[in-house]
Amino acid sequence: MKKTATMKLHSELLILLLSIVLCSKLCYSLATRGPECSSKCGNVNIPYPFGMEENCYLDTSYMVRCDTTSGRAQIQGMSVNVVDITIEGHLRVISPVARVCFNETNKVLAENPSVDLSRFPISLGVNKITTLGCDTRGNIKTGQVFKAGCSTMPGSCNSVIGTCSSIGCCQTTVEPTTVLTRFRFNVESNQGNVGKKSFNNCSYAFIVEDGLYNFSFTNLFNLKKQDLESHEMLLDWTVGNTSCQEAQRNITSYLCNEKSKCFDANNGPGYRCTCSSGYQGNPYLENGCQDVDECEDTRLNSCSHLCNNTEGSHTCHCPKGYSGDGQKDGTRCTKNRTNIQKLGLYMGITMGVIATSLAMFLSYCFIKQRRIARHKEMLFKRNGGTIFEKLLSESEGSTQIVKIFTEEELKKATKNFSTDNIVGQGGFGTVYKGSLIDNTVVAIKKSKLIDPNQIGQFVNEVVLLSQISHPNIVKLVGCCLETDVPLLAYEYIDNETLYHHLHGKSRGSLLTWRKRLNLAVEAAGALAYMHSTTKVIHRDIKSSNILLDKDYTVKISDFGISRSVPKDKMQVSTAVQGTLGYIDPEYFKSGILTEKSDVYSFGAVLIELLTGEKLNSAMATKRNQSLVDHFVLLHNEDRLVEILDDQVKLDGTPDELNRVAHLVKSCVEPEGRTRPTMREVKEQLLAVQTNIGLPYPTYKTLSFGSGNSDVTEPTSSKFFF
Repeated sequence: MKKTATMKLHSELLILLLSIVLCSKLCYSLATRGPECSSKCGNVNIPYPFGMEENCYLDTSYMVRCDTTSGRAQIQGMSVNVVDITIEGHLRVISPVARVCFNETNKVLAENPSVDLSRFPISLGVNKITTLGCDTRGNIKTGQVFKAGCSTMPGSCNSVIGTCSSIGCCQTTVEPTTVLTRFRFNVESNQGNVGKKSFNNCSYAFIVEDGLYNFSFTNLFNLKKQDLESHEMLLDWTVGNTSCQEAQRNITSYLCNEKSKCFDANNGPGYRCTCSSGYQGNPYLENGCQDVDECEDTRLNSCSHLCNNTEGSHTCHCPKGYSGDGQKDGTRCTKNRTNIQKLGLYMGITMGVIATSLAMFLSYCFIKQRRIARHKEMLFKRNGGTIFEKLLSESEGSTQIVKIFTEEELKKATKNFSTDNIVGQGGFGTVYKGSLIDNTVVAIKKSKLIDPNQIGQFVNEVVLLSQISHPNIVKLVGCCLETDVPLLAYEYIDNETLYHHLHGKSRGSLLTWRKRLNLAVEAAGALAYMHSTTKVIHRDIKSSNILLDKDYTVKISDFGISRSVPKDKMQVSTAVQGTLGYIDPEYFKSGILTEKSDVYSFGAVLIELLTGEKLNSAMATKRNQSLVDHFVLLHNEDRLVEILDDQVKLDGTPDELNRVAHLVKSCVEPEGRTRPTMREVKEQLLAVQTNIGLPYPTYKTLSFGSGNSDVTEPTSSKFFF
């Protein structure tokens, strides 16, 4: 009998244990926050899943260390101080500052900090890397890979104008293509002569949230320590390492409570929780989302008379003796009338009100249409329409007609600018694919909001493209000037850019040497046409501005910063613009723009075609060189085979590669006067393409590897063939 009782007791304990295990599998593992958990560190709120004491945070990556003396907060594993944590998924932290200081003869201080943000990446598109100093370069890198940066103009401190526009100060948006949690700051003087500026012996670089920093001339010589430690950048935080769909499969680890919604992160792994409509609070805590009493909040209360709060919402009612829905935007509440004699009076009043309302409505529609027409006319003028019409009427030799579209035409073409029609996005804005009423397929460029100073660039691009007609230059179909931002409609090119084919997933494997050579010939021909026929200097030639159609035909694009040179001049003085790595160093130093500036940029593109490397490649970083300088160095040392793309070495003959390599070297000569013209470049490429040899000077032997015959290299560094 005792044995039976013992077995019964064991059975009951086993059932209890199984019940506990089953309950743990079925119940949410949501946290509760007891009174022992601190919620503030100085002025910084600490919401769950963050916490300072044990059992008060989700895991150690959300543990906050608090310096009670200074009130500074720092998250475990991060190297920066936190100043704000929002339940909406953002962290504000103090940006480290890179700096380098000089005295009259020597550099006395250099700090290029490494930054570790643990699992919390920099927010996309809302932070800017800022560089302060005279002729200064600041950037951030992961390893040896450049992520973002900018340079102030040489000699710029002689004409500081008080705004951050490359003169003493520059900014560029941090838009990494990968999640950015660990990186290194770097700042240095381009010329190493900061110490010669008595008022600016230090240069700085830091990241700051867009709109939180206003540059002042005094920052160049009186940047105090408290100023250096006050710049805030914005980070994103999430929970988990999976999407919402995957997280919800495991109910024991899913962190959103039952009165909340889940959103996938758009910047790294994980997800976010937010309280459902009608609730507010912390969605990561059990019972953290509490019902909002809309009846007590005039912003949320939609009732005209009586309000009744319900779970997650509210209802409206009318008092006794009244009828209606009780809604402010509905029928409201009207007093019930039983006197039929007043019905006629009410009907008369109603008809009068209707007639008056109809008259007012028609007047309103008329006035509204006039206002819309005036507004569109104002936008047309503001967006340079008047200037555009004048320049077109004055321009000579215009070879194509640019159509002026209405906003409605382009909306219809793009299905009201549907996200499904987006074919490209970037810092400049968005490109949509559209189909016009005559079934012409176009690419419509919708820029971001631009300031009045950029209207000139827009009009410049429209006027230049309206004067150019060449099979290898993208055709401008038309423009729309009656919108908040100007819209440009180009012929649709459906095969991405040269940059995409060289550096995308295929890594140039689809571009044979013959195809690359043909692309170079077509691009050179387009530039030669621009220089000789229209006297236009592109000023931003790069692989991402060379579009390719389905037949791999070149289409030069993006003429926003191009300049037209007067017929009686060979050069023009202008502010330096373009893309780092492709900019002619002579133009960068002097501000004097010539046709040879495009030749240098084209030479950089040829290097990309030959090597398959990006211009900011880490290949030459051991010598602290640009890819252009590294290419020239290997060429001079007869080691060019080390950098050539495998596809190029496989397809090209040593003679062809040698001739193109020499052409590249002549294109990137430091002095513009020693470079060939684009017409000469085109002729040399055609000669290689068609095996028509031109006279060579004396050569020295240069080997391109086993299996190929030796080729020779001219001893002279001047342009030849």
